[in-house]
Amino acid sequence: MTSFSELMSGQTLLPIIQADTPEQGVQIAKAMADAGLTLVEVVLRTEASLDALKAIKEQVPELKVGAGTVINETILQQAIDAGSDFIVTPAVSPKLLSALTKCNVPVLPGVSNTGDILMALEYGFKEQKLFPASLAGGAPFVSAVSSVFREVSFCPTGGVSEKNKMDYLSLSNVFAVGGTWVAKKEWVKEQNWQAITGSCIEAIK
Repeated sequence: MTSFSELMSGQTLLPIIQADTPEQGVQIAKAMADAGLTLVEVVLRTEASLDALKAIKEQVPELKVGAGTVINETILQQAIDAGSDFIVTPAVSPKLLSALTKCNVPVLPGVSNTGDILMALEYGFKEQKLFPASLAGGAPFVSAVSSVFREVSFCPTGGVSEKNKMDYLSLSNVFAVGGTWVAKKEWVKEQNWQAITGSCIEAIK
């Protein structure tokens, strides 16, 4: 199966879309695609999230679209049924990891400490999301675990910004960073899609 990093095709930004309506999700996704991005994550945090994911898949077909905030088997199945190209979780448990191993799409499980990292690795996941990165120890933590978990690489998310993204991306065990800073809530509210495009362009320079 394709790994998560292979699916990203060298894209070092995992842009996160949080939409209140399907239409909003599509506009955010189009703005991100205009910046040259090929993959986006829709977090399942609102009632419209799954419909937004489906709408983006339909109306912005050039994008790979995955589901984030997957915390149990029910949500996982809903995300797969909606056509998710990949799955991202904010945390791990034996039950969730067991379900994720049966997925037929790339998975990025969320970890926040060394115990989580080891557990996810035991289930075969060598690519993991550190979340919330800033509260979990940030770049110094990621650097520190590199010699212990040599085969694990990370996509830190949570507290990552334009100012500190290179602290993470400069590390050998980081393949990408995730964040919402490229689609700020005020830009979405004001329908300032050009600001999102511009921010994404800056983020992937």
